[in-house]
This record gives sequence, C-alpha cells and structure tokens, in this order.
Amino acid sequence: MVLNLIICLVCDYKQYFLIIATLVATKLFAQNVIKGTVLNENNVPVGGANVFIPMLVKGTTTSSRGEFELNNLPNGRFDLQVSHIGYANQIVSVNLAGGEENLIVKLTHASIEAEAVVVSAGYNTTQYQNAVKIDILRLNEHHRLLSPNFMEMLTSLPGVDMISKGNGVTKPVIRGLSMNDVLVLSNSVRFENYQYSSHHLLGIDEFGIESVEVIKGPASLLYGSDAIGGVINFIKERPAAEGKVEGDYNLQLFSNSLGMVNNIGIKASGSKFHGGARFGQRTHADYLQGGGTFVPISRFTEHSVKFNGGFNGKVMTTNLLYDFNLQNLGLVEEEAINEIAGRGRKPSIFYQQLGTHLVSSQSKIFLGKTKVDVNNSLQSTELTHFGEPNEYELQMRLTTLIYEAKVLLPSKPGNDYILGVQGINQSMEYQY
Repeated sequence: MVLNLIICLVCDYKQYFLIIATLVATKLFAQNVIKGTVLNENNVPVGGANVFIPMLVKGTTTSSRGEFELNNLPNGRFDLQVSHIGYANQIVSVNLAGGEENLIVKLTHASIEAEAVVVSAGYNTTQYQNAVKIDILRLNEHHRLLSPNFMEMLTSLPGVDMISKGNGVTKPVIRGLSMNDVLVLSNSVRFENYQYSSHHLLGIDEFGIESVEVIKGPASLLYGSDAIGGVINFIKERPAAEGKVEGDYNLQLFSNSLGMVNNIGIKASGSKFHGGARFGQRTHADYLQGGGTFVPISRFTEHSVKFNGGFNGKVMTTNLLYDFNLQNLGLVEEEAINEIAGRGRKPSIFYQQLGTHLVSSQSKIFLGKTKVDVNNSLQSTELTHFGEPNEYELQMRLTTLIYEAKVLLPSKPGNDYILGVQGINQSMEYQY
C-alpha cells in the first residue's frame, strides 16, 4: 500500500514536471509575428518603406500595398523603426509575448528627416528619450562623392575637425582634442590602432558604414578617460531586407593623384540567417602640386575585406563581424625626396604599412522580460615602417581583447536596471 502510494506520487510529480516544462517551453518558444500596414496621411499605402528593429538587427520592406511581416521574433519590448524617403521617421514600441501583433503605421510628409534610433546611448533609444546629445551623420552617395577623405566628411558636424598629414593620413579632432583623447568605436567596439602618432591614420573606410554618431562634452567621459575629447562611433550598414539579396558597386576616379577607388558589396537575408561581404581597393599616385611638380612618396594604397553574418532566433540573436584593412602609406620625408626620381603609385621605400584584423561578436539572449547582452572582440594591428628597400625601421603589434556582459532586468516606464561586467586586455609586442 505504501509502495503504491509512493509510485503514484512519483507519477504525479512527473506529470506536474511535464506540464510545467511544457508551459515554460510554450512561453519561451512561442511564435511571435509582427504584421502591419504603412500608410501616409491620406491613408494611401506606402510601398518600399523600411521596417527595422535595431535591437534584433532585422528588418524588411513593405509591399506595393504597404504591408509587411516579421517572423521568428523573441519575447520582449522592441522599438520598430519605419522610414521612407520624403516622410518623417516613425518609432513604434511593440510588446511581444507569444502572439501576433497587428500594426497600422502612418507616415507624414516631411522635408527634414526625423530623428532615428541612436546606438551610442548604451541601448537603442531615440534621441528624444536620451539625455546624452548625440550628433548623427548619415552617409549617402552624396557624402562619398564630396571628398576622397573619409575624415573630411565628419567635419560637417559641429565641433568636429581634423588634422591632415596628407596622403590619406588624417586625425579626428573634437573641440580641440585629438589622438588619445578621442575614442573611436567600430559598431560600438573600441577601435585601437590609430593613436600611435600623427603619421597614423584612422583605418576605417566609408564603405559599409550607414551612419556616424559623435558624442561631445562631459557625457563622453562615460566611456572612460581616453574619451575626454569625445567619442566617434561608426555604425555598420543594415543587413538586407528579409528574403532579399542586395548588392552595390562603387567606383571613384581622381585626377590630381591619378587615384582610383573600387568597392563592391553583397548581402542577403532569410527568416533566421543573414550575411554579407564587402571588398575594397584604393590606389593613389604621388600628388601633383602647383607648377606641375609632384610630391615625392605621397602615394598610397589600401585593401579592405569585410564579412558579417548573423542568426535571429526566438530566444537568441547573434551577429559576427570580421574586418581586415591593409594600408601602405608613403612617408613624405626629406631623405626620400632625393631618392624618388619619378612619379609612381606603389610605395617601395620610406613608407609605413598598417594591417588590422578585427573580429567581434554581439549576442542577445531573451529570457522573458530579462535580456542578456554578451559582446566580445579581438583586434590585432601590426605597424611596420620601411626605410631603404627591405629595411625595417620599426615593427610592432598591438593585440586587444575586449569582453562585456550585461543583464537588462525587468524595468518599469522611466526606469532601467542593468547589471554588467566588462574588461580589456592589451599587449604590445616590439620586433624592431
């Protein structure tokens, strides 16, 4: 009798466990779908509008009837950004809890684009909701055609200037401070390679960059003592719209330096996976100056490779990025003038080579109303100075490992609770 009772109790506990496990699984893995229609102020469907969730790095475009659908979304609260050329941006907050959300978004005509979601605030939010003032420069084809110098584009922002050393070498200046006083981020990851001296360039090209966010003033100290001047965050381009394959090719020609810039990119997205690749090449001969003479050894070349891939699930999203940049920059020095007989394109003496590898991962785990962010990056930069042919004057390698984890706890309107830990490990290796 006692044995039978124990067996029955065990059976009951197993049944209860299965019921609880089923409920938990249903809660965590419930199908979340956002459907909607985008209309203008006259209730006319807006086709080709961009619908994007910054936190999930996932988006789509509306059909000719203004309809859109996003599937395989996790539980939680997300900001949906809806934009179209000629209309003011709309930010719609959506709470997903295992079901289907139907939206009607209305766009109004505007000659000035409304503010979008900013990234550098620590979490995705609109500028209106954020106490930190962030200047945003959105790159388009017009910006890229204005100048062959990427840094020069940023000088259109108030308080931002540059130090130019010629032949592609420029330094960002924010309110009079530069070098180690300005922190550079690549997609919110610390970029550690350009602070060696005034001869070393930024190391980030303009292709594959959607926008640049700049923080000036006291708020930049939230990023550490090396951001006393300010913070420049280069935001990567968005993945392709769900279910689409997109590509682009850019060609630029320059008469003064006989320069040529080539860049080609392709990206694709499915319901769960997305990926892309981009390849770039830049070559310039010695610059011409007044009177028709050229500046010896002002030539430079650059090659870049960028890969990205990601996964969007109901419980977890992750994005992997790899950037490689190799630059050969001529050093306009007095001893080089007498040894350069003719105008050329490829540096062979008195030049510096800067090679940078950057691998980063950004993951988010959704556990009901709690979110966990895990971000890691590994960067390796090798700097080499060449004098006479095959003569190494300087060679060193900087390796930087950064890790970060934070938990975004359930919050009430007007309050956010975040627990986190982060660390950085740097090592410098001198070979010459």
